[in-house]
Amino acid sequence: MLNKQYFFTSLFLCTFFFSFSQKTKNDSISLGLDKELKVLEQSVKRGPIDPLKPSKAAFYSAILPGAGQAYNKKYWKIPIVWGAIGTGVYFYTRNNSEFNRYRDAYKRRLAGFTDDEFSDSNGNALISDDGLIRAQQQFRRNKELSLLITVGLYALNIIDANVDAHLLQFNVDENLSLRPHYQYNQRENSSDIGLTFNFKF
Repeated sequence: MLNKQYFFTSLFLCTFFFSFSQKTKNDSISLGLDKELKVLEQSVKRGPIDPLKPSKAAFYSAILPGAGQAYNKKYWKIPIVWGAIGTGVYFYTRNNSEFNRYRDAYKRRLAGFTDDEFSDSNGNALISDDGLIRAQQQFRRNKELSLLITVGLYALNIIDANVDAHLLQFNVDENLSLRPHYQYNQRENSSDIGLTFNFKF
């Protein structure tokens, strides 16, 4: 019975104090001597949230790499995207042309010719048939790896535009109710880490 009385008394006092601590945006506090301090709530300008913006950015990047980054106004990322995908395409075409060289020479040797580019003027082979086969296998593997990396960079370009468009609309203002707290304690020569929780009525 006594615990219930303490509980209800504490609940009543908390409600009583909180009801007097509420303030509106333009409340004034009297400081005496006919001076008043205006308490104004800090206004935060937030842009409208467009739920389709991430989809649009991903769509533009899928059509033309770097277009989604331009849509997000992250222009410094466009040369990085073009350079990465261009490098992948360059290595793919180079390995493909080298693979075709060795394959064509091997096909001519199978047909009985000895005038391929890997033979001397007398018809002697500078690279053996097994060497041509190994070179074809190596350049085919490099070509496939270059294609895989290029497709991965293309997909990464789309994901980057989508995630960046999401984060541009994320609320990161100073009025967040829960945020990390770090303070240096000079008395104990140590660091205090915690969370600050702001509760406003």
